Amino acid sequence: MKKLQKKGKIMIKLNQVYNIDCLDGLKQLKDNSIDLVYLDPPFFTQKAHFLVDKTNKKYFFNDIWKDLKEYQEFLKIRLIEIKRVLKSTGSVFVHCDKTANHIIRVLLDEVFGSINFRSEIIWVYKRWSNSKKGLLDSHQNIYHYSKTNDFKFNVIYTDYSLTTNIDQILQLRVKDKNNKTVYKKDKNNNIVFSDLKKGVPLSDVWNIPFLNPKAKERASYPTQKPIELLERIISLVTNENDVVLDPFVGSGTSVVASKLLNRNFIGFDNNIDAIDITNQRLKNPIKSESYLLKNGIDKYDTKTKQQKQILSRYDCDIVWRNKGLDAILKQKINNKTVGIKIQKDSETLKQSQQLLFNCMKSKNLELGFLIRTHLDQSDFQKLDNIILIDDIDYLLESYN
Repeated sequence: MKKLQKKGKIMIKLNQVYNIDCLDGLKQLKDNSIDLVYLDPPFFTQKAHFLVDKTNKKYFFNDIWKDLKEYQEFLKIRLIEIKRVLKSTGSVFVHCDKTANHIIRVLLDEVFGSINFRSEIIWVYKRWSNSKKGLLDSHQNIYHYSKTNDFKFNVIYTDYSLTTNIDQILQLRVKDKNNKTVYKKDKNNNIVFSDLKKGVPLSDVWNIPFLNPKAKERASYPTQKPIELLERIISLVTNENDVVLDPFVGSGTSVVASKLLNRNFIGFDNNIDAIDITNQRLKNPIKSESYLLKNGIDKYDTKTKQQKQILSRYDCDIVWRNKGLDAILKQKINNKTVGIKIQKDSETLKQSQQLLFNCMKSKNLELGFLIRTHLDQSDFQKLDNIILIDDIDYLLESYN
C-alpha cells in the first residue's frame, strides 16, 4: 500500500497509484511521457462530500477553499505541469460542472492555448433528486484540449438513429456550390452510392447513465464516475500500451478503465481512502452494463424480439420504417450493396420476396437476402438477384 509521500524525489512506476499530492507526483514525471491526462479535480463546491458504505464506514473529501483565487492558483500550477508531461500527440480531459466550468475553461486556454481546444463534451445523465428552486442538474462538462495540433484521435462510430432515412445510409452526400448537402450524382445524373458506412461519428453529447447506488461497480466514493464514461474517453485518444495519468484518482475509475482496455496508468491522490478503494477495484475490476439504448427505443422500433435476434447474426445496419427492408449489410458482396428482408409471420414467402424486390428496385439495390422464417404453401419462384436463406430456428423446427 502506498502511504502519503513527502516532497522529494520518488520513483514513479507504471500501473501504480500513489498517496501523494499530484503536484509533487507530476514533478517526478519526465517531459513528454504521458499520452492522456484525465482529471476530475475538486469542483469548487465549497462543501465536504461524503458517502457511507454498507459497513457504515464514511468516505469523504473536502472541497472547501479560502477563496476563488486560491482555487484558480491550485489548478493552474498543476495544469502547467500536466502540459509539460504530455507527449506532443497527447490530450487532456478535464471534468467539471457549472460551479467552475467557466473558470477552468479560461485556465485551460491560458495554459494550453485556445487554438488547442478540441471539444466541450456534455455528459448527460438522469438522476433522481428532491425538487429544488431551479432546474435539476442533469449534465456535467468535460473539456478536451490537446498539447499540439498533432494529437492522436480515434474516430468512434455510433448506430444510426431510428429516424434515419434509408437513402441517407445508401447514398453519397456532398456539398453543392451553395454549401447545401445534396446527393451526389454522376455525369449521367444517376445517384452515386456510398461505400461502406460505419455509422455516425460520435458527437459531443454523451448520454451515459449515472451510477445508481446499487450498481455493481459502485465503490462507496462520493464522486465516482461510471467506467463506460472513462472507457470512451480513453478509447478516443489512446491505443493499447499507451500511458494514462489521473492526478485526482478518487475512486479509481480511470485506472480501472485503463486496465480493462490494456493501457498503462499512473494515479495520484492525497486521500488514503481513495488509494485503498482504487487498489481494491484494481484487484477485482467490475463494470456495470448499461441498458440505456434498450430503454431508449421509441415508437420507430417496429422490430420484434425474434427479428432483432435474427439480425444480430449479421454485420448490418438495421433499417427502420420500411416494409420491404429490415437491414443493409455493412460489407458489400462482389461490390454490391446487399439488402436484408425477414419474412414476417403474416407474409407468405412470395409476398416477402415481392416487398424486397420492390424496395431493391426503388433503392437501386442489386442484391438481396430473403430470410425464411416459416413454411407456407404459396407458389414461390426465387428471383435471380435474391438469395434465399433459411433462418436457423426455421431449420430446427422443420427437422422436428
